[in-house]
Amino acid sequence: MSLPKYKYNFNFFNWIKKSELIALDEINTEDDPIRPELSNKFRTSQGRKIFGLKYNEEIEGVVCIAFTNDIPTTVKELELMSTDENKGKIAVAYTLWSFKKGAGKKIMKELLRYMKNKNQLDSVMTLSPLSPMATHYHIRNGAKLVRINPTSQNFEYTV
Repeated sequence: MSLPKYKYNFNFFNWIKKSELIALDEINTEDDPIRPELSNKFRTSQGRKIFGLKYNEEIEGVVCIAFTNDIPTTVKELELMSTDENKGKIAVAYTLWSFKKGAGKKIMKELLRYMKNKNQLDSVMTLSPLSPMATHYHIRNGAKLVRINPTSQNFEYTV
């Protein structure tokens, strides 16, 4: 006996087209699986910003960035190197996570678009943990590995 085949008109990822990148003043830092110890004050001071991927009044993904003029290898270096958005030549994504499948890829795509239009930057760098999951995510989304550090790795996204 064969089971009947059903056709679904529902597109699971249709929400992605209607989502938008927005600046956030704060997030629940405990939601951050990479750097939950960083406060909202850290994430929003001295050339640092929080962005969310918003859909239907819900935040589906988050990325935190810092503007620098060099590539940091630690969070402490990131803190010391952070500069005003208009002075920094490099945008460094130092944490990114999603609450919904597909939101991680979409938020990075929107961040790259934002940086190209607003800041005239050529690339976005990362300060990523040394983990297979981080490596797989960045390579799968078009980044290239630039450097492996003792406690982190840096990937580059072309804008």
